[in-house]
Amino acid sequence: MPTLSELSAASPADIETGLPFPQRYYAILVVALGITLAVLDGAIANVALPTIARHLRASAASSIWIVNAYQLSVTISLLPLASLGDRIGYKRVYLAGMVLFTVASLGCALASTLPELAFARMVQGLGGAGIMSVNTALVRMIYPRTQLGRGVAINAMVVAIASAVGPTLASGVLAIATWPWLFAINVPIGIAALALGLRALPVNERHPAPYDYVSAVLNAIVFGLLIFAVDGLGHGESNRLVALEFVLAIVIGWFFVRRQLTQAAPLLPVDLLANPVFALSISTSVCSFCAQMLAFVALPFMLQETFGFSQVDTGLLMTPWPLVIVGAAPLSGALSDRYPAGMLGGIGLALFALGLLSLATLGAHPAAFDIGWRMALCGMGFGVFQSPNNRQILSSAPRERSGGASGMLGTARLTGQTLGAALVALIFGIAPQHGPTAALYVATAFAAAAAVVSLLRLMPGPAARTPG
Repeated sequence: MPTLSELSAASPADIETGLPFPQRYYAILVVALGITLAVLDGAIANVALPTIARHLRASAASSIWIVNAYQLSVTISLLPLASLGDRIGYKRVYLAGMVLFTVASLGCALASTLPELAFARMVQGLGGAGIMSVNTALVRMIYPRTQLGRGVAINAMVVAIASAVGPTLASGVLAIATWPWLFAINVPIGIAALALGLRALPVNERHPAPYDYVSAVLNAIVFGLLIFAVDGLGHGESNRLVALEFVLAIVIGWFFVRRQLTQAAPLLPVDLLANPVFALSISTSVCSFCAQMLAFVALPFMLQETFGFSQVDTGLLMTPWPLVIVGAAPLSGALSDRYPAGMLGGIGLALFALGLLSLATLGAHPAAFDIGWRMALCGMGFGVFQSPNNRQILSSAPRERSGGASGMLGTARLTGQTLGAALVALIFGIAPQHGPTAALYVATAFAAAAAVVSLLRLMPGPAARTPG
């Protein structure tokens, strides 16, 4: 049997049919470790926010920057780093992101003031973007085309598991240790992933086009302005300021897109968006993640304030959602290698919409079982949809543009989540008494729209333009 160091020298031509065994297992383990760290870190920080704010003597409003600094850094960096991966290699971008994430995690653990922690979180977000921007592109290199759905499903399953155990892990760590340990535990895991990734991750063919630094800056400005504008809209900031941010984003975005149209391999992959299958898949992803975030934010308020459940009960009642995704993701991933993503996505999103509608129409005194099976239905629908849709996004892009496709996949997810969170805040501001129920109805509408968009991929025109 060849050694791992011998296997790591695999050429791009070898990777066209996937990595050989056992290198494939080592490589997907590295990808799984990286995405676990990135997802866990977001969930852990949210749960620990009040504790950290009290320890650092920061106000609740200012402590939000512990979350926002990470989220903003990830969002503005995803596409630039994905484009960089197409040019210098996904392995280099991934491992550099892992180094930044690990070092910044240590910085977070050692921070003694809110500005220090916010800065470390910003650097950590940049590292997280390096991991998330190319992780699915690496999956495409690791698995042969006939098994790509299985690789994508592993990613979805890891994300679901990390999302499910994140709050519990944070509570467990805080019960026996101080909050810096929430970040310190990332360090040994990051070091282990780096050591294994140096040997196991594949090398891809690189796009010869020079890197567009101007577009990277324009991308950061546009997405930064949009995030601030959407967040300000949801939290009742000055209408003039929000309008100014939207106008600036549109104007600068117009120049940004015009510049992309002149590039051979644009940072914002407008060439990929010209492919109907790719564009429909991205649109489906944005709508579905918007629906998911609307529900995730609204449901705790409904369960605690409307139905009177405790925080612990709320966590337990919401657990069936991610747990069912863990089971559904591998099944839908295997099916996506045989059946069209448009069909699987349409079925999954229809189930998702039905589950959201059933939650919105709960009676006045629901039993735990009544809530649990509805949560499970949402998880089943989302799990059936996610892996085939992600596979479609990757496979509908040329192989040398896998980084751009991977970056757009992450950007679509973050865009949907940001929009969903802002819509919840806006709905709660307009109708505080019926906010959770109204948010769930809006989530149902987004999920239903995503199902329709997904089914459009079955039409002859879009299907005919899918790359082989």
